[in-house]
Amino acid sequence: MQLTRHTDYALRVLIHLAAVPGGRATIPEIADAYGLSRNHLMKVVHGLGQGGFIRTQRGRGGGFTLAADPADIRIGAVVRHSEPDMAMANCASCAIRPACGLSGILAQAVDAFLTVLDGYSLADAARDRTGLAALIAALPGPTAADLSPACASSSSPRPD
Repeated sequence: MQLTRHTDYALRVLIHLAAVPGGRATIPEIADAYGLSRNHLMKVVHGLGQGGFIRTQRGRGGGFTLAADPADIRIGAVVRHSEPDMAMANCASCAIRPACGLSGILAQAVDAFLTVLDGYSLADAARDRTGLAALIAALPGPTAADLSPACASSSSPRPD
């Protein structure tokens, strides 16, 4: 199973906010630091705001901050909110589904995956805030897309 780019970006945004001094960021700041598409990141940030993970402020001096303490933001909740479909296989249209037990096995595997993620918070992912802040400050820009906190380097350099 691989998380979508949307979830990867959502985790990057949250870890960035947990690690940077002041805990405030803007879309251009994060997009430029990690070499991400600003348009895609805008959708991610909007979704994180709708999910209650961040607070957004529009206009001059705007940006976004965490809506809760990092210890209160569960990684499993972020993944559930960001992933459109957690199904590992499309068993619904399979000809052998009525007699096959695979769909139940895969559902159990997804539940176990999410249970593990529920055991960790954003604070766990950003436990070395000093080290993360130093790395974030030193990010060279578009080539930094290789630094994926979701360990799913599915990102590509910004097309704009």
